[in-house]
Amino acid sequence: MNITKQDIDSLNAILKVEITKDDYAPRVEKILTDYRKNANIPGFRKGHVPMGMIKKQYGKAVLLDEVNKLIQESLHKYLTEEKLDVLGNPLPKNEMDIDWDTDNFDFEFELGLAPQFEIDLQKKAVTNYKIVADKEFLDNQIKTIRKQYGKLISKTEVEKGDEITGTFKNEEKEIDNKTTFPLDKIKGKKQKDQLLGAKVGDTVTLKTKGLFEDDHDNQTFLEVSHDDAHGLDVEVTLTIEEINTREEAELNQELFDKLFGKDVVKSEEEVRQKIKEDAERQFEQQSEQVLLNNAVESLIENTKFDLPAEFLTRWIQKSGEKELTEEEAKAEYERSEKGLRYQLIEGKLMSDNKLHANFEELKDYTKAMVTSQMMQYGQMNPAEEELENIAARILSNQDEAKRLAEQLNQQKMLKFFKENAKLKTKEVSYDKFVKEAYQ
Repeated sequence: MNITKQDIDSLNAILKVEITKDDYAPRVEKILTDYRKNANIPGFRKGHVPMGMIKKQYGKAVLLDEVNKLIQESLHKYLTEEKLDVLGNPLPKNEMDIDWDTDNFDFEFELGLAPQFEIDLQKKAVTNYKIVADKEFLDNQIKTIRKQYGKLISKTEVEKGDEITGTFKNEEKEIDNKTTFPLDKIKGKKQKDQLLGAKVGDTVTLKTKGLFEDDHDNQTFLEVSHDDAHGLDVEVTLTIEEINTREEAELNQELFDKLFGKDVVKSEEEVRQKIKEDAERQFEQQSEQVLLNNAVESLIENTKFDLPAEFLTRWIQKSGEKELTEEEAKAEYERSEKGLRYQLIEGKLMSDNKLHANFEELKDYTKAMVTSQMMQYGQMNPAEEELENIAARILSNQDEAKRLAEQLNQQKMLKFFKENAKLKTKEVSYDKFVKEAYQ
């Protein structure tokens, strides 16, 4: 067997695979000999069927199968030994022209080659948000806490700031859900005006379009599916069963102890500081995710290289369970191109900077995750042997091991970006962060 590579350009090549009878004949002969031993053909004893008959009946199919296996093995070995960085898989070029009645075969395969490129992490600054819990945020948190722990007072008529308990109904969407919601959750002015002044026992008809601040509230309060929740536009009836207002709790030591444990904090100022610390710790996780996303987008935008687009489109067209049309394949390539570009960028960054997690790192990461979960259930000092056993069980599941490895690699990438990318730190409130980062 002989394999040669002919470069078309920097991104495309042709592999020529020459197979002679000596390459495949022993494999085919062995398979046919096994067939002969086990063949049950009327008129012949088992194991005594003439080889000529076996070859006539099975020879062509076995030949095709064994030659294809030989090709796949040889291509894999060649690509590995030559360290060719290919995209997709080799595509047969002349499979319809092969004469299977000859002894020797010449195959051709198209290759899509990964591009060579450089990454400049300093080319464009990426925003690194520092989210602060400002006075407005802390005031709202204090108010929420005082309401949550306050005294519930029953009322007969809806006023601003009240909580309403009632049953939403709509026959078309099969809505029949009893729930409690604060009037402040209602977004639409018209709907809010319909509820203000309503009494216990009243039934109010409301339009769901723009009813709540967030469409996801339709899932919570109307109990519709996630798909139905977005843009839901029907009429619902709300039969009011209870109206309550909350008398805010006093900011005293009794409340402080309920929130944080006995004597952990002793003043409103200390409560605000504790809330600020806890909130900003959580904000950091969100800002880090946005930083990672922004770094990815920046790298894709500012790292320029060509791809073997025509090859990849043909590969997409032919590689699925069902062959796509040319138009479908082009559309799929356009959808996946951005992701492919980042895969190549990420792969180069991780390879050049040795960022891939090894097994020991993955095991330590898994043990840390298990320890954190156990602490949530009061197991503060789990034994090392127990952690080792649990981690081993988790990592024996290939899907779970892959998921954890991806999480760990993402953490390593985030750390790498923080240390090496050009960042501009921007201090913002949480509300401003949400507006800038997500809207």
